[in-house]
Amino acid sequence: MSREPKLRKFNFSLERFKELIVYVVDRCQDDPAFGAVKLNKILYYADFDAYRLLGKPISGATYRKLQAGPAPKELLMARDELVAERRLRIESRPYFNRTQRRLVLEERESANPETFSVQEREIIDSVIVFLWPMSAREASDYSHREPGWALAGEREVIPYQSAFLSAGPMDQETEEAGLRIGKELLAARR
Repeated sequence: MSREPKLRKFNFSLERFKELIVYVVDRCQDDPAFGAVKLNKILYYADFDAYRLLGKPISGATYRKLQAGPAPKELLMARDELVAERRLRIESRPYFNRTQRRLVLEERESANPETFSVQEREIIDSVIVFLWPMSAREASDYSHREPGWALAGEREVIPYQSAFLSAGPMDQETEEAGLRIGKELLAARR
């Protein structure tokens, strides 16, 4: 018997996910704090904001709760394919007292913005703009405020439906929807 929530699931598109990664890497190449942690947060917020605003995520990736915040389980597979295809490469750079591993576009490579609708591009760009001034630690700490991340156990899937939960004040309709989703999540963990 499955312990997974009986919540709406989405088809994962590896090609859209890979294009999303390239798009984000392209847009974030001048962000000195852009590394693996910020990439994970941008992908998470882009998919979850798209689900909340458009009714479906951009890539349908599966996000899990990790110590540094939400991360897509398909990232390493997609990254390895993009490196093998010579669209991206991994660079190690000094960043304060650490070594930052980050994805970098190969020369003459860029994202294909036509992969995404205008609304999807606006969502991705707004997430990038919002997280840009944050360090990886700040982006990670910010993601820990997400109710979906807080409710999930370590390495458990964060359901897209948690995008409708709020840690702040809410109206009665939103509170009732949150309670319903919360009950479904708790029932699935039993």
